[in-house]
Amino acid sequence: MSAVLSTHGLIARYGDFQALYGVDVELHAGEAVALIGANGAGKSTFLRAVMGLLPVGRDMVRLDGEPVGGTSADRMVKRGVAIVPEGRRLFTGMSVDDNLKVAIDQAARLGAKGGWSLERLHRLFPILKEKAKTPVQSLSGGQQQMVAIGRALLCQPRVLLCDEISLGLAPKVIREIYAALPEIRGAGTAMILVEQDVGLAKEATDRLYCMLEGRVTLSGRSAEVTREAIGEAYFGAGHAVV
Repeated sequence: MSAVLSTHGLIARYGDFQALYGVDVELHAGEAVALIGANGAGKSTFLRAVMGLLPVGRDMVRLDGEPVGGTSADRMVKRGVAIVPEGRRLFTGMSVDDNLKVAIDQAARLGAKGGWSLERLHRLFPILKEKAKTPVQSLSGGQQQMVAIGRALLCQPRVLLCDEISLGLAPKVIREIYAALPEIRGAGTAMILVEQDVGLAKEATDRLYCMLEGRVTLSGRSAEVTREAIGEAYFGAGHAVV
């Protein structure tokens, strides 16, 4: 099966600091893949590099086999890649609907086409319809995360990059958000999930990659990789993830 998105010896830097060292990752159509690892492992940097938010070599990122490394984020959206960034980065002072309409307008401007509409999003997250006119800064953290996910979906992605979508949220809210992922995947969207909760990552994805200090230290089927193997890949031999 050919990959819809892949990286090949991906290297990324922040100025003189090298953050990624030859990372190879594959994502197939309709698949969910987790990126796990301790803070500073390079997970968010990986997403930023793929999305065109960091300069990388052209051949280091491929979409449907075509080299796209270093393509601008706008053009990546046009080609069907969207990101839910860490920290949500919503437009404060604007309502829920206005935040979502920014994505609708962007998709229309870029010619991005797909099956996501405001009505469909309201069925996925009914609270967004209820809070449509509410300023986003007045929402709970979980509701803000739903807006951030909705904004990305309205860009009509074939590939959705999710950076720590459970971070700082109550367990009940996390379950509600993760319960929506099968429907998103059912629409044909492949996903890469950066996730700190190893149990959640294993449960919600088909495959996982563990990163340590900018390198992939483990990959495999999520259901088959053991906690002991993940612990060693996370921190080095002799450690376990609980």
